[in-house]
Amino acid sequence: MTLKSQIQDDMKSAMKAGEKDRLKVIRLILAAIKQIEVDKRIEVDDAAALDILNKMVKQRRDSVAQFTDGGRDDLAQIELAEIMVLDTYLPEQLSDTALDEMIQTTIADTGAESIRDMGKVMGQVKAKAGGRADMAIVGAKVKAKLG
Repeated sequence: MTLKSQIQDDMKSAMKAGEKDRLKVIRLILAAIKQIEVDKRIEVDDAAALDILNKMVKQRRDSVAQFTDGGRDDLAQIELAEIMVLDTYLPEQLSDTALDEMIQTTIADTGAESIRDMGKVMGQVKAKAGGRADMAIVGAKVKAKLG
């Protein structure tokens, strides 16, 4: 079963169960997937769906930070609840040690020596991680190791 069909099935079950908040987030996910399919005239596969979900989580984390800074904890809680629903469709995140090992082996494999080689390392780590790591954190770790 593809990720998209799983989300569609979850939408049906959320409708039947009357879970309005969960249903709202699932509809947002499906709308984002449909938007990509219409704009690019492609069928979204699991990798593209994971990219969409990661982007949605990142947007919500940014919103949480802004709402918290602005003293709007009520809105931050709504965003956090949406992140929890989105996380159910994302693969388990890599641990810090596993991520550090992956970065170290990638640096060794590519022969990266300086910050100029960061693009090569980031591209390979992104492919290896497969949506299981926050690329902002990966970028900071790679920069620290190469810099």
